[in-house]
Amino acid sequence: MLFNSAIFIAGFLPVVLLGFFLFAGTGRQRLAGLWLTLASLVFYGWWDPQYLPLLVGSIGFNYLLGGYLLKRPSRLVLGLGIAANLALLGFYKYTGFLLGAADDAFGLGWEAPSIILPLAISFFTFQQIAYLSDAHDGAVVEHDFLNYCLFITFFPHLIAGPITHHREMLSQFGNTENFRPRFDNISVGTTLFVLGLFKKVVFADPMGAEAGPVFAAAQAGAALPFLDAWGGALAYALQLYFDFSGYTDMAIGLGLLFGISLPPNFNSPYKAHNVIDYWSRWHMTLTRFLTAYVYNPIVLGVTRRRVAAGKPLPKRGKMSAGTFFALVAYPTLLTMFISGVWHGAGWQFVAFGLLHGFYLVVAHGWRALKTQWGWKLDSDKLIHKVPAVALTFFCVVIGAVFFRAPSLEGALNMLAGMAGLNGVLLPTSFARIPGLEPVAGLLGIAFEPGPFFRPVLGLQIVLLLVFCWSLPNTQQFMGRYRTALGWRPTTAWVQRALPFATWRPSAGFAVVVGLLGFFAMAKAMSAAPTEFLYFQF
Repeated sequence: MLFNSAIFIAGFLPVVLLGFFLFAGTGRQRLAGLWLTLASLVFYGWWDPQYLPLLVGSIGFNYLLGGYLLKRPSRLVLGLGIAANLALLGFYKYTGFLLGAADDAFGLGWEAPSIILPLAISFFTFQQIAYLSDAHDGAVVEHDFLNYCLFITFFPHLIAGPITHHREMLSQFGNTENFRPRFDNISVGTTLFVLGLFKKVVFADPMGAEAGPVFAAAQAGAALPFLDAWGGALAYALQLYFDFSGYTDMAIGLGLLFGISLPPNFNSPYKAHNVIDYWSRWHMTLTRFLTAYVYNPIVLGVTRRRVAAGKPLPKRGKMSAGTFFALVAYPTLLTMFISGVWHGAGWQFVAFGLLHGFYLVVAHGWRALKTQWGWKLDSDKLIHKVPAVALTFFCVVIGAVFFRAPSLEGALNMLAGMAGLNGVLLPTSFARIPGLEPVAGLLGIAFEPGPFFRPVLGLQIVLLLVFCWSLPNTQQFMGRYRTALGWRPTTAWVQRALPFATWRPSAGFAVVVGLLGFFAMAKAMSAAPTEFLYFQF
């Protein structure tokens, strides 16, 4: 079931809210929790009921194992539990890819089986691995079965995140103040849901319609001209941005309708001034999980081995190349490799992860050099920030090509067009720009229509990039009220200049949001709903 579908908006959500208000409004907290759990299972099973036992079985297995680890911590049992979760994920997500790769490498004649990837398996697997690890370490403070089930299945985050942590969710489920209808939560939650739906159907989906044929042509081996390739790549980058931003807003808004705050997961990543900053803004809960449960243990293990071997540890402003590789480059590349393959099974996802790992290593290395030289790490001057943001965005778009392409070959073919290896074609209307025709003639650039790029698409891309870079994000827009869990957004420059750039409950905002919601819902219900991009992971 999709958040942007008629059955969800007009059917499922009103019924679930009515039942929740009935139970929670009369003080029956446990029944309200049970109602939400059952509703979440229906939400999951709506896609394909045959995978519901898989989710329920995974929940039961990890709950029981977590209880055992709480009473009898054992590294062996923890390792077996993590291995079982990864084996389940690996079977559904990577069997076909691994068998196909082995067949390509050794000509074994194997035929990869067709295995359908269950929805949300990557998300609930990571959540439960974190629970097992913390149970082993004694960091789990609550082990209630109903609350645990709701923690895993709560439908606003179940399918595509945020990747919630047991500590931040179980405490909310156990708080009677949360499980009661509140006007402020309903008002803020509804506004967030409407804004997210608008981003999805008005911004993301049209950009996806532009990007899809370009990537399909690259996959088919077409030689894409420069503007066509870049138009497709930028359209996809904007589709991904608004799709994930819209989903995050809708998920957080839905959580608030039930009195639950989900963790922040999106914070204007295209405003990042380096790739380190980017990953602190994009899919923030995935970054948090990978840092806590992958990167930090790797660094800790390497550090212990270096201490045991008598090797030096880094000091501020002083780090040898060997120390940098062992404590920064190696853990970063391995973590981002895992991030890449978590997103999907394919060599293009391996390339995506390693490319971002390389970006991060370069960024950390540059910061280490600046520290060693006594330079300021980050500049507040516009003359420095603008090129930094532009360079970061350029790097992210290159990475997004691997993220979107159906294969590594398709991604490389797309990049060839973006590099200008297939020539440049300018739309015929550009010939009317004074002085451009002679310059184009000197460079050997022809004025003729390309297969995909149109001036109107270029204008749409520019306007949406201006939107991304200049306006406050949703959390800033709603910054005076409770939105994401523990989130304290900074004030955007537009909000300091224009008071109406900050939301508050008023008749004016109600009318504007109502009009946006009417338009978005009319558009969403006028055609078959499109999936959110992160549903495939």
